[in-house]
Amino acid sequence: MWLKRHFGARRAALDQLGKLETEVMERIWARGETSVRDLHEEFTTRLAYTTVMTTLDRLYKKGLLQRRKVGKAFLYLAAFTVKEYQERVAEHLFGMVLNEGVNQQTVLSSFVDVVSQRDKEMLDHLEQLVKAKRRALRREE
Repeated sequence: MWLKRHFGARRAALDQLGKLETEVMERIWARGETSVRDLHEEFTTRLAYTTVMTTLDRLYKKGLLQRRKVGKAFLYLAAFTVKEYQERVAEHLFGMVLNEGVNQQTVLSSFVDVVSQRDKEMLDHLEQLVKAKRRALRREE
């Protein structure tokens, strides 16, 4: 897998989150640091305590959560902000597409087509980003 080869196992968690994992991450981003017990209160009508605990542990092992022990319980906190997570997912997806033998010209052309169909201002912004990146690369030479 491209991501694991380029960024190591910790970032391999960016593959894809399941529905429950996504919901748990969204709630942790909204709450900040939380315990299994506190988070379970939000799911109490549909999920067992052990399901919430297992999901948090799985997200911790994937590197998406940090945890610290307080007494006999763990408190969990997101390892990345929402913005950082979205940036890493985008980087992961583009890395996979551009490095797994796919025709890069087709990928880039399709991306520009989709952007231009959705929003001309976004296409203009993309053009500005490309120009800024070219200037920065020239300065590094």
